[in-house]
Amino acid sequence: MKRDLPMLGAGLGFRTPYLSDLFLHREEVDFLEIIADHYFDATPEKERELQLLADHFALVPHGLSLSLGSAEGLDRVYSQKLVALVNRLAPPWWSEHLAFTRAGGVEIGHLTPLPYTWEAVEAVCKNIREIAPQMNAPLLLENIAYTFTLPGAEITEAQFLTEIVERTDCGLLLDITNLYTNSVNHGFDIGAFLDAIPLERVAQLHFVGGEWQDGTLIDTHSQATPDEVWELMRVVLERAPVKGVLLERDENLPAIEELLGELRKTRALWQEFRP
Repeated sequence: MKRDLPMLGAGLGFRTPYLSDLFLHREEVDFLEIIADHYFDATPEKERELQLLADHFALVPHGLSLSLGSAEGLDRVYSQKLVALVNRLAPPWWSEHLAFTRAGGVEIGHLTPLPYTWEAVEAVCKNIREIAPQMNAPLLLENIAYTFTLPGAEITEAQFLTEIVERTDCGLLLDITNLYTNSVNHGFDIGAFLDAIPLERVAQLHFVGGEWQDGTLIDTHSQATPDEVWELMRVVLERAPVKGVLLERDENLPAIEELLGELRKTRALWQEFRP
């Protein structure tokens, strides 16, 4: 992984309802993350939107359905569209989830956790080695939130993640909300998890707030960031060479001022630990 990635700062996951507001507050948003899938086979309107964003913001593409964990390999049509988009934008990096969304040729429509087995490590690494050389930007892998774990684990999640990034020389997009959510729902120690992963590979963070449903904390991307996630952000920023921290709000969208308030707090924390 390139070690000289640019410092991006405090960013926002782009959502179309905020298009006008972003340009009214341009100086308060350091970069944008776009959902890559939204710009495949783009309509003229989406094409204009993408070009407008690219002309005024640093953009980082974020994939949803590459399905890096699929044992049958990558979908060639999807991967070709993703490669074309990333190489067109020439971003500082691009990112995808450590999960699978396709099995047996069927689209699951959800980020599904992988079994923590050596066979799954090999499958993910094979897929990464296929697509990464086609890109003009490094890949960051994101940890997902999960409500269940698959049986038959041979290693821990932290070991699984570490094996893959070390074998493929990828970076990490550490979603601290997902990490906090999983620790609450599955009862593991966040400190031990952080001790077990290569924090020097963490280039970006995701954060947002979720909500409780029937006794389970769900990563809904629909609430303000809770105190526990802010504290976890501080812990990670102190230990990892993070280049960008991104607020990923998807539902129950508030007025832009609320998001900008979280970005100001984020930027202050990020700058506290940057040299």
